[in-house]
Amino acid sequence: MSDGPSEQPLSIYYDGGCPLCRAEIDHYRQCAGAERLHFVDVGRAAPAPTLGPGLDREAALRRFHVRAADGRLVSGAAAFARLWLALPGWRWLGRVVGLRVLGVRPVLPFAELAYRLSLPLRPWLARRVAGRWAARRH
Repeated sequence: MSDGPSEQPLSIYYDGGCPLCRAEIDHYRQCAGAERLHFVDVGRAAPAPTLGPGLDREAALRRFHVRAADGRLVSGAAAFARLWLALPGWRWLGRVVGLRVLGVRPVLPFAELAYRLSLPLRPWLARRVAGRWAARRH
């Protein structure tokens, strides 16, 4: 494997107890390239996972995290950019968010702001997603 970010196997940490998180991860698992990724459920209902240095379960439940094969841990919008770079159908978005211009990533701060603003909405969004799933099953 090459050293490029899209080629490194990633560990994706997600809250399997959150319907919204689970729906999003289920979508990514169906994408081309997902077979190279390691998805780790950090939800409270899952057995306590081994998360590696710099990450505990509480932190993993508060924010989205991705760990690269070299051990580097990123969270929030940067973590989504790393995930998207690993999936061919989403790679374009990972490149946009992670774009470096003159040593600066101009899009990443805005993506991080959007991510942080969405965090307080997560419980409400999760209830909406769970309600839609229940409606589809009946």
